[in-house]
Amino acid sequence: MFQASRLAFDPLVPWLALWGLGTLAVVLWIFYCVCRGRAWLTRALAMTVVMLALLNPLWVNEQREPLKDIVAVVLDRSESMTFRGRTNTAQAAFNKLKAEIEADDSLELRVAETDPDADQSDVYSALQSALSDAPRERLGGAILITDGQVHDLPSDPKPAAQLGPIHSLIVGGKNEIDRRIEIVQAPSFGIIDKDVEMQIKVTGQEPAGRRGQPENVLPVTLSINGDAQPVQNVTIGEQTTIKFKLKRRGENLVVLQVPGIEGELTLANNIASAQISGVQDRLRVLLVTGQPYAGERVWRDLLKSDPSVDLIHFTILRPPSKPQAASDDELALIEFPKRTLFRDRLKEFDLVIFDHELSAQVLEDVFLEAVARYVEQGGALLIAAGPPYEGSTPLYNTPLTGVLPGRETGEVVDKEFVPQLTELGKRHSVTQNLPTDPAWGPWRRYMKLNEGNAEALMKAPDGSPVLLLKRVEEGRVASIMSDQIWLWARGYKGGGPYAELIRRTAHWLMKEPELEEEYLELDSTPQEMKAHLRTLSDNPPEFALAGPNGKTANASWVKAKPGDYSAVVPVDRGTNDPNSKEDRSYGLYVASSGKLKAVAVRGPAHPREFADLRATEDVMKPLADATGGRVYSIGDSGTPNVPGMRRVGDRGPAGGGDWLGFRKRGAYAVRATESTVLLPGVVGMLLAVGIMMFAWRREGR
Repeated sequence: MFQASRLAFDPLVPWLALWGLGTLAVVLWIFYCVCRGRAWLTRALAMTVVMLALLNPLWVNEQREPLKDIVAVVLDRSESMTFRGRTNTAQAAFNKLKAEIEADDSLELRVAETDPDADQSDVYSALQSALSDAPRERLGGAILITDGQVHDLPSDPKPAAQLGPIHSLIVGGKNEIDRRIEIVQAPSFGIIDKDVEMQIKVTGQEPAGRRGQPENVLPVTLSINGDAQPVQNVTIGEQTTIKFKLKRRGENLVVLQVPGIEGELTLANNIASAQISGVQDRLRVLLVTGQPYAGERVWRDLLKSDPSVDLIHFTILRPPSKPQAASDDELALIEFPKRTLFRDRLKEFDLVIFDHELSAQVLEDVFLEAVARYVEQGGALLIAAGPPYEGSTPLYNTPLTGVLPGRETGEVVDKEFVPQLTELGKRHSVTQNLPTDPAWGPWRRYMKLNEGNAEALMKAPDGSPVLLLKRVEEGRVASIMSDQIWLWARGYKGGGPYAELIRRTAHWLMKEPELEEEYLELDSTPQEMKAHLRTLSDNPPEFALAGPNGKTANASWVKAKPGDYSAVVPVDRGTNDPNSKEDRSYGLYVASSGKLKAVAVRGPAHPREFADLRATEDVMKPLADATGGRVYSIGDSGTPNVPGMRRVGDRGPAGGGDWLGFRKRGAYAVRATESTVLLPGVVGMLLAVGIMMFAWRREGR
């Protein structure tokens, strides 16, 4: 405690009234002087005495208790601080500072740490949190213990000056090296078999003496879904455009990697990856409807609703068996261009659909044989069967019979039935996820078929297949043995998943990876690699995982449900030190099960922390300059070179070459007070009256 005195005022009238009276008095006094009044000094003195009396001046004696100045110490716990002994060095510096501050009775310590699980280093946010309830007049300063790679500093550091001098202790070695590759810009999708461009940048030192290339040019290895691509050269420190082509629809994993440098901080940021969806430029679909019927428009509307589909649709309005009652020049119908479509341009189509039955007189055997070859060479064919024409030859008895699923019996069943999933259909990728709630509505006709060697996914109540899939050499075929599926689209008795069924069937035909019945996925987690297998087999091949270190690990499949398996392989970090971040498990992993293959990249949990691991003073210097602080390098040896601590005044430097300072704010709390009135109101008024009388007397002479 200590005693202090001060002059104070306790006005007898509101301050606003005082200002008004004072202004009026000054105006009247000026007017008096302009009129050459003789007692101008006396009147000014009288007005002053009146104003002082109204202000009611007090002499205040206070008993004050000094308050401690508040200082904050923030310890960076982000992932980049775990390299090369930085954690131990930072902790040693923190312990030393804490002991010194706590030993000073005039300081109050606030401690904060950043979240080690955050995706970036939020040192400034931690500082603000520590001082959020601290009175600004008590702030003596702050110390940030970090490697300098801080991501939340304000763009304008000037407002931070109210937090006092902010000093930064930079943990890290001198001349650290680290090479890294960054994907600056990558497209979300790419067109199949077209050039895809990606912007990348490689930074980091390049050792001299490499033969065959300039010292600033570096080879970048590229792989797509685990398949190696031609090596591409980039210039270090410059943004470079690389080009490649996607060969597969769906998600493609593109992995870029640069060689490491001896002695660099980590190899984790020498690899970068991106997921790019492969899409077809335009899906060309040929739809041929055998005759007009109620479902024709539904097929057309479904295909035309997709903007990525180029649809060519022909409807056979007059089959050759129907007699022609008009001459050729009176007909408005065009001739079916079967020669152009099925001989010259058939390979241009991604999918061919035969909707309803086609008479062999409409499409001769030579063209049907061309369709069969199209399928065998990788094409996709969808048959939506309808009742045969009277006296015609069904498609199943034409050159197409070798590629079509099963064999048609010729029997047509005309009655309502609800399609059902077969046991295979409940597990197959095309139908297993079809919505079944509410229950499906009925169809009213189907064509009987012997299943043969095809896969039946849906069936009629009597067991006759109504949806069949078949692989034919490089191509695929699907058959829907009913022309009533359009009833689902019209909502007949509740309808059904018409669009989803056709979409999934068409994508399976066009070999979308996500709809393969045999499909392997691989995911990365911080501690393990997880694989998921979708298969029709009850005894899948063993799971094997090849890591970036060249070692292969095997694991047993765990059955979740029929056709659904999972496997887990723990990650070998390549180090026995649990606190070390020298993780050698980062890189490309290739999983296999029989002929199936999947790839995944395991990288840091917080990639932004690995963008640049080198300790630096440059990031923190603007904040220090704006607040009057300093930036110090304390090394990474475990025995930090911590500057000494001093108390400094409100002005002047707050740090030097080997010392840092905290401001003396001089804040206090008043515990007792005693006031003495210096000019009581009555005395002041009497004194003012006496002075005014003296002024009148002087003016009367």
